[in-house]
Amino acid sequence: MLVAITCLVAHLALDAVAEAAERNVIFVITDDESPTLGCYGDPVAVTPAIDAIAADGMVFRNAYATTASCSASRSVVMSGLHNHRNGQFGHQHHYHKFASFHDVAALALPRVMQRAGYRTARIGKYHVAPEAVYHYETVIQGNGRNAVSMAEASADFITDSSDDRPFFLYFATSDPHRGGGVDRSSPLDLKPNLFGNKPKQGAYEGVEEVFFDPADVVVPSFLPDTPETRSELAQYYQSCARIDQGVARLVQILRDADLYDKTLIAFTSDHGMAFAGGKTTVYEGGLRVPMVVRDPYQSRRGVESDAMISHIDITPTLLDFAGGLDTKNNRPKDIIDVKKFWKERDEAEQENRNGGKPFDHYHGRSWMHCLANPDDAHHEQIFASHTFHEIQMYYPMRVIRDAKYKLIWNIAHPLPYPFASDLWAASSWQAQWAKGPDAPYGTRTVGQYVQRPEFELFDIADDPNESNNLADSPGHADVLERYQGKLKQLQKQYDDPWIMKWEYE
Repeated sequence: MLVAITCLVAHLALDAVAEAAERNVIFVITDDESPTLGCYGDPVAVTPAIDAIAADGMVFRNAYATTASCSASRSVVMSGLHNHRNGQFGHQHHYHKFASFHDVAALALPRVMQRAGYRTARIGKYHVAPEAVYHYETVIQGNGRNAVSMAEASADFITDSSDDRPFFLYFATSDPHRGGGVDRSSPLDLKPNLFGNKPKQGAYEGVEEVFFDPADVVVPSFLPDTPETRSELAQYYQSCARIDQGVARLVQILRDADLYDKTLIAFTSDHGMAFAGGKTTVYEGGLRVPMVVRDPYQSRRGVESDAMISHIDITPTLLDFAGGLDTKNNRPKDIIDVKKFWKERDEAEQENRNGGKPFDHYHGRSWMHCLANPDDAHHEQIFASHTFHEIQMYYPMRVIRDAKYKLIWNIAHPLPYPFASDLWAASSWQAQWAKGPDAPYGTRTVGQYVQRPEFELFDIADDPNESNNLADSPGHADVLERYQGKLKQLQKQYDDPWIMKWEYE
């Protein structure tokens, strides 16, 4: 009798697995990670799990954040709108207190996925507001510095067979953000930040930590090749390797539940690595991000795309995969009536909920077509919009970049460039700062990094390291004028309030 009951239970469990919902989504977003992955050609990175997803999916070679700041970028990811429009101009936490407009709820990723028939959950770093706008049905607790334990904590949600809806999991690590103090065991006078790693080569539970020799790391062109930089990069690479093990555990959970071929996996970062010249800048080191996607429903996999895609595209793309995108109007099919929504909640009725214009379409566009046709193009140009990181760091910049040129408008150029507190303290920066304004810092000097011109124009096709500013070149005056016009047009298209700065100051 006991054997019969056991067999019946096992049979019912198999039936539950077999009937598991199709078209699930796991969206992995890391914190301050550049495309330092094996699948992007990095010879040092230890990222076998992400590389395996790439080998059975797609690698986007030209994926861009719109701003290299944590909260601002995440609001773009979760709204499909540039942060200057959604209202999350900078950090959400502490005294910074930035938040999106309430009516962004009409377009917000977790809201629209739920209305498209998904059960939604988030784990790890959130960092946006208001919660009622970016609302997930389930909040899973997990240590953002241990992606393996985050995966374990997510297993029950992923495999829950009591709800027949497909699932959407927003999986956000705190690695490889700076944090955890400095490595006191370093022989250097200026100690490297630990990037969340445990001191004295300690390990998180369930993680086989990978340690890197500073002599072996890859120093990006925007950083100085110094012992201080190398020692910090070694810590950064270790933190990235820990993320990969969490991704491996997620994949195993999916496989064990027979969900791997029913789940789209997307892997990206909020912006580039946390070094001066990367994070908080609109240089390539700040805006260029990884984007690795495995869609099990595509016939073509193990491919690469040169299409230019942007973080504004993520929400409409995932909604498109879910079947909930009105492609004609570029908005949710079942869009929330926000006036009714807030009235029923008896909330925010007297607030400035939309900045004077309704939120009725996305800035970004779905790139699902690129997954089906890897040779497809997407955006002809990328627009970036940075205003704040920390509240004290007002330095608006606007950017247009295409395959040939990149123009940066430093709107507050008379001001010295402001530093995020963690980047100012970085040994990689302090070592060069101590040498004075003429000290080299990547392709610039310390002085040039701090005091910037109004315009920076780069022939990005021939000068990918952004080393030669052509804005004052007489031979490029026509190019400068043309791209200034393009930038203005994009500011108008994306409802950028800073467009008025062309008329004064």
